[in-house]
Amino acid sequence: MTAPLSPSQELTRRLRDGLDRICVVMRADQWAIAGAVGLNPTQTHVLTFITGRGEKGVRVGAIATQLGVAQPTATDSIASLVRKGFLTKAPDPEDTRAVTVRVTRVGRDIVRGIGLAITATERALETLSIREQTELLRLVIKTIRALQVAGAIAPQRMCVTCGYFRPNAHEDKRAPHHCAYVDAAFGAEGLRIDCDEHEALPEADREAVWISYMKAFSDSEEDARDVTR
Repeated sequence: MTAPLSPSQELTRRLRDGLDRICVVMRADQWAIAGAVGLNPTQTHVLTFITGRGEKGVRVGAIATQLGVAQPTATDSIASLVRKGFLTKAPDPEDTRAVTVRVTRVGRDIVRGIGLAITATERALETLSIREQTELLRLVIKTIRALQVAGAIAPQRMCVTCGYFRPNAHEDKRAPHHCAYVDAAFGAEGLRIDCDEHEALPEADREAVWISYMKAFSDSEEDARDVTR
């Protein structure tokens, strides 16, 4: 007989089931947006990812790793996008045996149009107050980091893993954090999950920065135990 779940396990299952239902809608949103521009969701993700990397170009292996797909899948998607004129391929200047992929002007215009599309998920999120959205963003960031630490997803270009991020550097509760890249303070609602200017923190510093960031949420004993999680 299977042992009953603990209250904590039951809650975790409910959260997982709820997120799964949200993901169903998000996948439908992705198919609708991708189909409107003649792409599938994987191609859309590839194009958006490469566009966010600017003019430097990205290797195929890095694209596959970042998006969590097999390299043949990434290769097929890239080939299709090249045929459509959205991407170009060229030898990597640092290693002529490798190939880098860059976005074209037409591809950049497609991504801009995709970004302007309003989805059902976004409309649902807009029903949350700014405070609720900010708290949800914090919890999403915490969950993504836990997945990164577990090796379940590739490292994301988040503020909390960036060398320019200075958590809780200011006394102003509305803008406690500081970005050294733009030399400006910002609030919790400004935390990014994917930033073009991201500079990965050295591994030795990641935990200390995370603990410093989480200390602002350690008002209760339970939160304090969660700081390093």
